[in-house]
Amino acid sequence: MSATPDAATGTGRPELKRTLRFWDLIVYGLAYIAPIAPLSTLGFVWDKSNGLIALAYVLGGICMYFTAKSYAIMSESLPTAGSVYGFARHALGTFPGFIAGWMILLDYLLIPALVYVLIAVALSTLVPGVDRSVWIVLMVAFTLGVNWFGVTVTTRVNFVAVGFQVLLLLGLLALGTWALLHGKGSGHLTMQPFYESSRFRVAAVLAATSICINSFLGFDAISTLSEEVEGGDRRVVGRAIIAVLVISAAFFVLVSWILGNLMAGLAIHDPSAAAYELAAASIGPWAAVVLAWGYATLIGLSNALPMQVGVARILYAMGRDRQLPQALARIHPRYHTPYVGMIVTAVISLAVAIAMRNMLDELATIVNFGALSGFLLLHVSVIRHFGVRLQSRQWFAHWASPVLGIIVVLGVFYGMTGMATTLGLCWLGVGIVYGAILHVKHRDELSASL
Repeated sequence: MSATPDAATGTGRPELKRTLRFWDLIVYGLAYIAPIAPLSTLGFVWDKSNGLIALAYVLGGICMYFTAKSYAIMSESLPTAGSVYGFARHALGTFPGFIAGWMILLDYLLIPALVYVLIAVALSTLVPGVDRSVWIVLMVAFTLGVNWFGVTVTTRVNFVAVGFQVLLLLGLLALGTWALLHGKGSGHLTMQPFYESSRFRVAAVLAATSICINSFLGFDAISTLSEEVEGGDRRVVGRAIIAVLVISAAFFVLVSWILGNLMAGLAIHDPSAAAYELAAASIGPWAAVVLAWGYATLIGLSNALPMQVGVARILYAMGRDRQLPQALARIHPRYHTPYVGMIVTAVISLAVAIAMRNMLDELATIVNFGALSGFLLLHVSVIRHFGVRLQSRQWFAHWASPVLGIIVVLGVFYGMTGMATTLGLCWLGVGIVYGAILHVKHRDELSASL
């Protein structure tokens, strides 16, 4: 067990353990995003895009590439468990770095709670009579229990879960193709989900693309594992981030292409349940039940695992730098996990999920505000560090790509609801006040962790 001097006590303390390889990061990223993610927004993207659902996902993948590129660049230059918090702290200064970490926490802390509520809703529908709170408590306990024993155990569970997701998805696509060939939907595979002149409207496609972008969120969490990569190769994290984005985009486009053809002529009654309605109408009621159970149990639980891992690393890094209570930086002496951060994350997720178990829409509206705020400061960090400070001549990587990323983020911000904007700005206001207090107490100096 490695140890480093503790600034507060002068004693040795455990560190995060370097055990992860390239494919471990790939599996973690896929588990976080979930290859089957488009099914939850299938109906909404279909409506917004006028049926050009595959085109919307192609554009969504392209838009997210710029953010993935910035994450890859900064991860290679500054491998830190703090992710965008560490990047902005190094490139922009202590206060912008704190704000970046504070805003990304809004996303990372709420995503697990959102997943718990989503799965609790599904399970309470499938098993009437059991209160959603019971399912939430069980799921939080399961997630904490698996992650407690180290990132290696989590990776193994993620591998099995991603494998089942892919199998379920491929099974759905195979049955969907079979249904197409037997006269369902458009009757055969066409290119209509990509383009059809009578349906194409720029504003509609862009609105659908802003929804698609939500399905890609999560590849950025790979950067929180930078201090747990075996061998210390700084390029591994960046390559994994880009690879996960490409793999996810390929899955999403394939799914939207086949299901987009299958949806032709189908009247969707509830956009949030479009995947189940489509499965029941095109394949059979049994397919909708299997899909619902698979989504609600294995997929839902596995999706929450990497989310808790990511936010615990952010809390660990900010605690280590005294931007949050230092207890959050404690590492388990045996399992090398930030166990205090995981416990705090579990408690917050449990409280938020139970409090908002009947307010799913309200919770969903503010989940992405923090992520987009972090992305914005990430792109600015790339420009400041490489373009301005180092006067880089790599115009695409260090200038054009982050500028395009900023434009995409601002575009998605523009389409956000008033509630999401209001609550996000309130969270930002609290962070500014707290950051000012840290400055007054001289707790914002750059630490040795950079």
